[in-house]
Parts: sequence; C-alpha cells; structure tokens
Amino acid sequence: MARLWLDLALGLGIGLALGLLGGGGSILTVPALVYLIGQSPQAAMTTSLAIVGANSLMGVTFHNAHGAVQWRVALIFGGAGMIVAYFAAGLSRYFSPSVLLVAFALLMFIVGAAMLTYIPPAENTRADASPNWPVVLITGAGVGLLTGFLGVGGGFLITPALVMLVRLPMSQAIGTSLLIIAANSLAGLLGHLKDGAPDTGLILTFGLAGLAGTWAGAQLAHYLPVHRLRQGFAVFVFLLAILVLADNLPKLLA
Repeated sequence: MARLWLDLALGLGIGLALGLLGGGGSILTVPALVYLIGQSPQAAMTTSLAIVGANSLMGVTFHNAHGAVQWRVALIFGGAGMIVAYFAAGLSRYFSPSVLLVAFALLMFIVGAAMLTYIPPAENTRADASPNWPVVLITGAGVGLLTGFLGVGGGFLITPALVMLVRLPMSQAIGTSLLIIAANSLAGLLGHLKDGAPDTGLILTFGLAGLAGTWAGAQLAHYLPVHRLRQGFAVFVFLLAILVLADNLPKLLA
C-alpha cells in the first residue's frame, strides 16, 4: 500500500509540473524511477517516456480548450523530433548505468540554469510574429536527440525555444510544448521497446495520478506567476542533480 501511495504522489507531481510549465516532468521521472522505485536507468528511461508522453497528451487537451496550441508548429517541430528520437533511442544500451545517470545529472544542471536565467518576453511582442521554419526543424531535431538518448520529453528546452526562436507567445508555447513532448515521447518509446516492455501497471498508476496533476497545473498556469514557479523548480532540479552526481560520479571514476 505504501508503494501505491508513493507512485500516486510521484505521478501527481510529474503531472503538475507538466501542466504548469509545459515541461519538466521527465527531469523528475527518471531519477524518481531509479532511486525511489528501483528501476535500472535503461528501464526508467523507457517508463519515463510512456508516463510523460501520456500526461503531456492529457495536458494538450486542457490547454487546447483555451486555444493555446499551435498545431502547425507542433507538427513540424515534433515531426523532426520524432524521427531523431526514434533512431537515438538505441544509443543508451551502449552505455553503463553510471554514465547515463552522470549525463542525466549534467543535463539537469543545464536545465536548472536555463530555468533560473530565462525571462520570457512580453506576450504582445510575439503574438503576430511568423515562425522561422528552418529554426523550428533544427531545434526539433535537437530536442528529439535528447528525448531518444536520455528518455526526456524535452519540455524544459521546447518551451523556451518556442518563445525565443520560434517566436510564439508564452501562453501558446506551453500548450504547444506538451503536444511536441507527447509526439517525441511516443517515438522515443517505440525505439526503446526493443530493449523490453515497460511496467504497464506502473505507467497506469502514474498516468491516473498525472491526469489529476496535469489538469490542476493547466488551470493554475493561467493564474499563477509561472516565472516564480519555474525558478523554484530550477532550485529543486539543482539539488536533485547534485544527489544523482554524488551517487554516480565516484562509480564512474573508480
């Protein structure tokens, strides 16, 4: 019973992060599955893609109700990411668990720094701008590489990229990010399935709790100061990265 409550609490938190910020769920999911649930890094990456992809798809529905999803941008950005994510998924099997977790911790430091320093532009400066489609393709492919290799949806990169490079308003970037995360996660998951099927019971538990969290986050995103939430989340990501690095770097150097 204690394990069930833990799964539900983790799923709720991951869904809340996705709904509020349009990303960030996967940066929590992999460490949680490894250190709290006991999965191997490779299994955790597969399971993470299924959980984050399902929760993101739920979030798309909630944000789309507010007209906050740019489908054309998502199709091009996500299409490039899906192709790369599928082929990059097989790379993780060639690296030891310690290497993967150290790489993940370093990525978390980058994510935390980006979240702390990122300040979105005013909505009215971007609303009518036309996207730079080559930038959309290149950025989408880069995010897809991270999705396939490290099992992350990439929302922590997608949302800022959609605002700064693709020039979407922040309100649209969050909803569009969730649709791209769902597409990339599906491609990455298909690529990882050749290494073994994920724990469907765990995915279902996380998914049900994540549904509630994503819904709550999507509602709160329209009322709370998202930049403050992002900064608080960044501090938490830094602390988690330090713990992961402290546990795995000595193993790698031994």
